Amino acid sequence: MPAPRQRSRSLRKVFVKTPGGITRVHYRKRKPSKAKCAICGKPLHGVPRERPYKIRNMAKTQKRPERPYGGVLCSSCMRKKIIEEKVVKI
Repeated sequence: MPAPRQRSRSLRKVFVKTPGGITRVHYRKRKPSKAKCAICGKPLHGVPRERPYKIRNMAKTQKRPERPYGGVLCSSCMRKKIIEEKVVKI
């Protein structure tokens, strides 16, 4: 029987093989949902689905795409926004 603090469905079971060759159950927090585009809500590519403590240790280039509005807008919405800005300037 798991400890009362581990009975929550918010934790996921991870089967870990220990150095002694025994498989144990560890309880870890679930991954967050995928990052979504601010305009259309489509899932963003190139943005990791990790817990904040893991993202903190990643390089800046691994956290989001290196382009304007990277990690905020999807590529199609970004294109529309840039074209819209150019039309307004002219």
